[in-house]
Amino acid sequence: MTEDHAPHPVPASPLAGSDPGEPLRVLFFAGSGRSGTTVINNILGQMEGVFAAGELRYIWQRGMVEDRLCGCGVPFASCPVWSAVVARAFTGRPGINPGKIGQRLLSRLRMARVPLMLGRRMLGRPAVAWHHDDVLIGELYRALLVQTGQRLIVDSSKLPPYGLLLSALPGVELYVLHVVRDARATAFSWRRPKRQLDFGDDQLMPQQQPWKSSLLWLFWNALTSMLWRRGGGQYLRVRCEDYVRDPKATMTQVAARVGRYPARLPGESTTTVHLQLIHAIADKTERLHSAHVGQLPDREWRKAEAAGQRALVTALTAPALVGFGYPLLPKASGSNNLHGRANGKTA
Repeated sequence: MTEDHAPHPVPASPLAGSDPGEPLRVLFFAGSGRSGTTVINNILGQMEGVFAAGELRYIWQRGMVEDRLCGCGVPFASCPVWSAVVARAFTGRPGINPGKIGQRLLSRLRMARVPLMLGRRMLGRPAVAWHHDDVLIGELYRALLVQTGQRLIVDSSKLPPYGLLLSALPGVELYVLHVVRDARATAFSWRRPKRQLDFGDDQLMPQQQPWKSSLLWLFWNALTSMLWRRGGGQYLRVRCEDYVRDPKATMTQVAARVGRYPARLPGESTTTVHLQLIHAIADKTERLHSAHVGQLPDREWRKAEAAGQRALVTALTAPALVGFGYPLLPKASGSNNLHGRANGKTA
């Protein structure tokens, strides 16, 4: 990527996060995968005072160990923002093993541990048992705010147990954005071949069978609702389909929830958004310097998904579908997709 197509490095600031007593404000995307959060994350990252970091739970393995591409299009170790953040967070701390931290996170946050987490939470204890890695995780978030000079980190990690871990870190003020997408659209998306963009080649993302993606959709979305729906002003649920219908209104609501009131949002119209490259971990946005992305209704799955698969997904997820306001018998429609097309490419 040429210099002209890379975002400018974010300068260090002595203001944000420099006071240990100042809260670390984090907007955490919670829910299941393939819910259409990529564009929402990008839009938030263009607002003043906000740093859209992508899926930060992957930074240890995908960033520091595997050196995958940052959302700006260069390898993690070469990204001026992330290299500065890592240096600020861990200089003077020899012996840190990012690979081990990443492996321990996978173990600590796995689904089988959720009942234990809920039990600990009911007893008034941190849901995710404390580990010395949590000190390093907290220092990473603090260094990110200090280095970038922003006031809010957007973390699109989605996994609810990771949100529980973040909420227990000293000084963290957690806001939860629960993004929901129709389970049948999600199952269809998991079946489609998609490039794993942070590899920088033609490797594909993992695919899932409809029964598996449906059960994961049900489990993670139900858990997110149970954990945070009574969180008052620090919880907001957004349906992906509502965002596609009116991006400006949805993003205004999200921004207001975290105390941001931008003079303008990166939208060209009520149905078109303007995207730029951001420094996001596990970013899934095509490497477009400046894209006008038309948000089209999420209808392709209604026409292309096999009737048997759609019926299976509906049966497995019916109670939650109804609870989130989705019809059990959606009408077939055209072949538009969620993200539309930008500059001749699917965004």
